Amino acid sequence: MKGNKSSVSGKSSYVDMGEYWDTHDLADIWDKTRRVNFEVQIDSERVYYAVEKGLAEQVRAIAKTRGVSSDTLVNLWIQQNLHDQSL
Repeated sequence: MKGNKSSVSGKSSYVDMGEYWDTHDLADIWDKTRRVNFEVQIDSERVYYAVEKGLAEQVRAIAKTRGVSSDTLVNLWIQQNLHDQSL
């Protein structure tokens, strides 16, 4: 967060903010909040491809050792491959 502090908790790290909210309730400090307007634009879309069972099991095993989901691992591999193909 680089020097920014939460306006409610006064904490400057996400860990400290999390600990603050573990012990505080928003209802207790509602008067410190303010209304904001924002828009959310979600552009991602899921597309499913058939994968042989054996390949899927291998992907799951590798993803587990790397501490990521199978979806994340496959997306990274595809991005890398497409990047390599365009060189």
